[in-house]
Amino acid sequence: MKKIGGWIFTIAGLVVIALGIKGIGDYILRFIPGLTSVPKTYSLIVGLALVIVGIVLLKGTGSAKQKPEVPIYKGKEIVGYRRN
Repeated sequence: MKKIGGWIFTIAGLVVIALGIKGIGDYILRFIPGLTSVPKTYSLIVGLALVIVGIVLLKGTGSAKQKPEVPIYKGKEIVGYRRN
């Protein structure tokens, strides 16, 4: 579930950053009139923060570290491995 949240934060951050870019932001803001008063600098800062939060969530959801395999001996032969 954290992975999905990480992707949502990252994509939302990229969209907010796009709002701060002059040509793209002006085009999108024509459809959302309430956000035209927000300075572009603030949208860039908020977008960057959202991207960073998303990356942190994505990085923290990696697979757990696997325990090392230890050989099982029968005499001098290795007959199998077990995780320690």
